[in-house]
Amino acid sequence: MSRDATSAIFGDNDDDMPTKKIPAKKTRLKRARNPMPAAIRAALVKRGLLAAYRARPDFQQNDYLGWIARAKLEDTRARRLAQMLDELERGGVYMKMKWNGPALR
Repeated sequence: MSRDATSAIFGDNDDDMPTKKIPAKKTRLKRARNPMPAAIRAALVKRGLLAAYRARPDFQQNDYLGWIARAKLEDTRARRLAQMLDELERGGVYMKMKWNGPALR
């Protein structure tokens, strides 16, 4: 992914972000919940995948966010975000492994 593309994804411009707050749902996670950066929310909304993301179990949502956030390089974050979006779009895949959860698409 080019630097301009990743800047568009991870840039500081949140003017196009929806401002509707989604209430936090109850969770059985034992680990701390990773916050969702505005750039990831924007990418999910832009691709129409927010419902697919929310349909995933709490641990998967949390794992995806932590995995992307732990990347040290911008290119790595962009690749991980692209992988998450692709897996949500295709359904049936989680971290490159088969997943038998409900498909929304």
